[in-house]
Amino acid sequence: MTIVKESAPHLRRKASVTRMMVDVLIALAPTLIFAFVVYPLNTLWIFLISLLTMNACEFIYVGLRNMMPKDNLKHSFKERFTYSYKGKYKLSNALTASISAVIFCLIVPAGCPLYAVFLGSLVGITLGKLVFGGLGSNIFNPAAVGMLFAKICFGPYPQVNTWYYTIPDAASGGTPLSVLNGGNLTNIGNYPLLDLFLGRIPGTLGEVFKITIILGLIYLLIRRSADYRIVVSYLGTFAILMLIAGLTIPGVDALHFTAYALLSGGVLFGATFMLTDPVTSPINPPSRWIYGIVAAIFTVFIRLFAALPEGVGFSILLANMIAVFLDHYEWTNPRYTWKKYLAMGLLLVLSGLTVFLVIKFGGVVNG
Repeated sequence: MTIVKESAPHLRRKASVTRMMVDVLIALAPTLIFAFVVYPLNTLWIFLISLLTMNACEFIYVGLRNMMPKDNLKHSFKERFTYSYKGKYKLSNALTASISAVIFCLIVPAGCPLYAVFLGSLVGITLGKLVFGGLGSNIFNPAAVGMLFAKICFGPYPQVNTWYYTIPDAASGGTPLSVLNGGNLTNIGNYPLLDLFLGRIPGTLGEVFKITIILGLIYLLIRRSADYRIVVSYLGTFAILMLIAGLTIPGVDALHFTAYALLSGGVLFGATFMLTDPVTSPINPPSRWIYGIVAAIFTVFIRLFAALPEGVGFSILLANMIAVFLDHYEWTNPRYTWKKYLAMGLLLVLSGLTVFLVIKFGGVVNG
């Protein structure tokens, strides 16, 4: 048997990495087109800046990493350039940078200042990917790193109003997420579920219109470019915990509360395009179930109990941290065992019990 050492993403099927990357771009296209239709100029500038910045950083990194060693001889620029890039900068480099750029574009508000877009893109690809060794070596999702950097450093952003959509998520005033996070839940009716589904709410460029996200998800699942285990475990755990929260809060319709939480913020977008990233997610099927469960627990806890209303970005980065732990060679196994079923069950039971106790006796969520 010959053992071949390769970098991530690792695929357990007959498909090229390039084809999978193209599938992700195709799946992102409907959501990106919707953003262009609703916010043409804002989306154009954000898209171009993030795309050019991330691809330029990727290109420069490859050149620096493969620089011609010093040999006390004079070499022309062409020779040095050829040595650094020929056979080393591949289509996959451009595709991965482009995917991160499109996702970053879609998870920032239309009112995000252009300097924040540039710095967020720069920090996202540099600190989220390149410092770990570049293509296939990063442990964090670059788009999530860039978005959180821009949001923490430069938010809240100026509000933009066009058509009947209102952006951004960080604008002053009530948003769907602010109602869930320590807000007055009697205001939950201000955002009907149909408006949440159709995007007639405050939010980022890509998170509000759920139809295009669902179309992208269906495409990725059919093409097997996204693992259904992560999506199902994440959304299922999130729904269960929010249902427990809704049942615990007095005077709240638990089913409406759960649907409201699922359609608010970036839950669906994150589950579709960010958590399923094959580089930053675990390899084995059981680990992917646990990975989705843990990410959902982080999201629910941050949304309900933390100071920030949205927890998807932070939960993705926290889940990225444990992906390596879940794939540790000493105990990871592609087979389902009773210990892994027990671990999944305990995660659900303990997190559900925590949500119940904190809401019931902690008075954290206001009814």
